[in-house]
Amino acid sequence: MDNGRRRRAPHLVLALAVALMMLPGTAAAKHGRIALTFDDLPALTILPDQPYVDYLNATILRKLRRYHLRATGFVNEGKLGDLVRARQIANLARWLDAGMDLGNHSFSHESPNAIGVKAYLADIARGEPVIRALLARHGRTIHWYRHPYLETGYPAAAEHEIDNWLTAHGYRIAPVTIDADDWEFAEPYDDAIARHDMAAQRHIMAEYLAYTARRVDWARRSARLLFGRDIAHVMLLHCTRLNADALDNLAALLRRDHLRSVTLAQAMRDPVYRLPDHYIGRGGIDWLERWAIDRHRNLPADGDEDPPADIKAAYDRVDDDRR
Repeated sequence: MDNGRRRRAPHLVLALAVALMMLPGTAAAKHGRIALTFDDLPALTILPDQPYVDYLNATILRKLRRYHLRATGFVNEGKLGDLVRARQIANLARWLDAGMDLGNHSFSHESPNAIGVKAYLADIARGEPVIRALLARHGRTIHWYRHPYLETGYPAAAEHEIDNWLTAHGYRIAPVTIDADDWEFAEPYDDAIARHDMAAQRHIMAEYLAYTARRVDWARRSARLLFGRDIAHVMLLHCTRLNADALDNLAALLRRDHLRSVTLAQAMRDPVYRLPDHYIGRGGIDWLERWAIDRHRNLPADGDEDPPADIKAAYDRVDDDRR
């Protein structure tokens, strides 16, 4: 499957694609579109408790269905053995039973820059057997891949080798245009639950929702600056207890901002995702930043700030893995 990256279109086709992206009628549309994606299935949590993981998956899926939200979950199969393997796999099956999709997020969630291309490609292949079998039960095949840390390979030769392998194996890269750093809020939230600190839970939730609203607004303004219209956005979330508890409010945020939930496949039909990705760098950055670099544009500074300092400090208290 062609992942649309680094292929030079003929001039006429490229000109047509750019023209379509700049159509003013799209900018005036009342509703935007957004595809929700959840990384690190079966769960991202600091609490090694199977009922806790079962609960947050069931809650996320129940609320996605309640609000008619479509989502793709990206799996780290290395997590399946962390707790009760059969129950971990059952949680993945529930995503498909609920009408959602599953993609590969590698087995170990390692950076290609850290382990090298050969080991990284082996880790991708190792991360697909369970997902592939579950999808097959639904008459579907695996075709989405999400790079851990959004790191797509460095230097250029490494990125090209990874891209070519993914294409040859039927994968398409899942981009990200909205990233609210929810992982940084999620682990302090887990910790507050473990300590039965309701005040801390409420505080973290309030800060998370406010920060997410700013990030959604920033992404939409950035896309309009780059393309003169709303694009179909892809939002990065994680499979966490924080998002299980926040989904009522997140759904309300999407309604308020007139963002209609679509599948990842539907979002990827937007012509912007046919643009070549020329970014080569060690850091993982979102696709709005990649397009801005390519177009030599500065994105708005307002709304592009890091999570609040107290959240970052709380994260560092409960986890020392900051990269």
